[in-house]
Order: sequence, then structure tokens, then C-alpha cells
Amino acid sequence: MTAVIDRSGFDALCLALTARGYALVGPTIRDGAIVYDRIRSSVDLPVGWTDEQNGGAYRLKPRADRALFGYAVGPHSWKKYLLPPRLTLWRAQREADGFVVIEDPHDPQRLALIGARSCELRAIAIQDRVLLEDACVDPHYRAQRDRLFVLAVNCGQAGGTCFCASMDAGPRASSGYDLALTEVIDGERHYFVAEVGTPLGQEVLNAVPHTTATPEDGRTADAVIARTAESMGRSLDTTDIKQLLYANLDHPRWDQVAERCLACGNCTMVCPTCFCTTVEQETDLAGANAEQVRTWDSCFTLDFSYVRGPGSLRATHKARYRQWMTHKLATWIDQFGTSGCVGCGRCITWCPVGIDITEETAAIRGRPA
Repeated sequence: MTAVIDRSGFDALCLALTARGYALVGPTIRDGAIVYDRIRSSVDLPVGWTDEQNGGAYRLKPRADRALFGYAVGPHSWKKYLLPPRLTLWRAQREADGFVVIEDPHDPQRLALIGARSCELRAIAIQDRVLLEDACVDPHYRAQRDRLFVLAVNCGQAGGTCFCASMDAGPRASSGYDLALTEVIDGERHYFVAEVGTPLGQEVLNAVPHTTATPEDGRTADAVIARTAESMGRSLDTTDIKQLLYANLDHPRWDQVAERCLACGNCTMVCPTCFCTTVEQETDLAGANAEQVRTWDSCFTLDFSYVRGPGSLRATHKARYRQWMTHKLATWIDQFGTSGCVGCGRCITWCPVGIDITEETAAIRGRPA
């Protein structure tokens, strides 16, 4: 079913989700960027703001209209809610005759993701493949995943580092949502064309004032998405990309990018599909309490590939960048049946020196990006 929700109906949609016990998380402005955090209604959204992105550059700019979702993607991804940066797995307390282990029941709150983009839905699907569909299922990820409502928004504007179209990951959401909206501003008229993805999405839509979309409404929404697809800031040629990278592990381009790379790990922190973690044990000074904590890790850290004896297996920036890019675009396909890149462009925008995965791939292929 396709429906039309007017601008005021968006807040009714937020209220309908809240009434069903969902906490809303969505885009809001903080510290000069559009980030994901708890929101209450459209008043917390980046209304009338957009972002300007390029390699190693990001800034907010006012728009000429009052669009709610007139931006690309910021430094946050939904990964921080499904695979938290820090998660306590268990605690132990000292008692007279030993220790008592207290396991975290991990009963997460129901969350409604407001404004998820197509590339991000593809990223969640990739994380599902890694963390839910193999023999080793992550119970914490599954518990939160089962408590999601996904309100997708089809992109009405591409960012300067976006290349989701060339990764077949956007800008239209094709799956993974309960409801998907396309925002349309046509003169004085401001509305959303809504597509239902699940029975739950239909149930929520039924609680919101709406009208049945006309064929013209559908064509208008399609035109918004088509313009976005045509204005991508980047593209990546994926033709035989796995074989290309496997055949060029000693390409001189790896040395050139290593001269710039800081091995800071920003690209892995902002990436919506990177899933590496580490587990640490922590105790208090009195030795009475201990806990095991899982935190995000990165293949750019020296300790990540450390093994007793030889030490770090990837001791150079060259080796670590090559590992990240080759895993993302090649070995990931062997492991999980899909590329690990969705074309969101975050790794380009938030790299301090503007290293561009599309440029590096094109250089190895032997032509300009």
C-alpha cells in the first residue's frame, strides 16, 4: 500500500510509535553535526539544515526550505544501537566464600529508528548476516534486533561522498523497513509518500491520518529519488572487484596510501558494517568487583593482529589499510556472500586526510576515479 502523510501527520506517526512503547531514535543536531540520538518528535530533527561533505570535510548549512530529512548521513550509524560501542557482558562480586557472577539479562528497550536510509538498511542486513545467520549468534544483537521498528526515508539529496547507487544500495529503500517515506516539498505543500513494508508498518500507518497516494504522488516521489541517484558525489566500479584486489596485493598504490594514512581507525568507527570487537576484564582497586566488557575494536590498531611470539602480524600502515579495504571489498564476499561496503561515504568524509576508497580502487584498476 502507498499512502500520503502530510507534514503534521509526521508528528502523529511519532506519537503512534511512542504509544506502542517505542523509544524514538533519529537524527538531531549536536556539536556541529547531524547525529543519532533520542528524539521526541519533528521538533528535534535537523529541520531546514543540510550537510556539505567531501574527503575529510563536513559542515552544516541552512537549507532554503523546512525539510526534515534534507541531508545525507552523518558520523553515526545505527550500529551503535545494535552493536553498542561498550557492553558489559557480566559482573562478579567478591563474597566471603568466593565470587558470585551476575550475568547481564540484556532486555533492551524497544526502539524505533527514525529516518534510516537505504544504505543503512543494507548495512543492517549485512550485520544480520554476520551476527545472526552463522553458527555463532550474538544474543545481545539479536535481542535488540527483535525490538526494532524501522521508519526508512528515501534519500532526497546525495552527499558529496555518497556512492550507494554504484553499490546497488540506494538511494531507494527496497527492503528492511516497516514503513518507508519519501519527503516531498512542492511549493507550499509539504508531505510524505509512505510505502508499507510489514504488517506492523501497516498497523502503525492505520493509526496516523493519511490518504491513499495517487499515481501522480508516486511519480513525484520516484522523481525525487531519481534525481538523488543522478547526483551521487562518488562512484565505485565493482566489476570483478574481488579478483582485482586479490591480484594486486603488492600494487605500489598501497605504499602511496600508507604515506597518508594515520591508522587512526576513524573509517572503521564510522563504518556501518565493521563489526570487530574485543573483550576486556576490569576490576576495581579493592579487588571486590570485576566485570567483562565488550568494546569496539579496529583492524587499524597495532594490537588487533597481535599474537604471542611474532607480535603484530600487520605492523605497518600499509598492511593495515590493505587489510581493511581488501576485506571490505573482496574477502567479505567470500566470507559472507556480499560486499562489506554500502556506499555511504562515511569513511571518506571522516578520514582526517581524506583517503577515498573509490579513488584507491580506481588507482589499482589503473584509471582515474
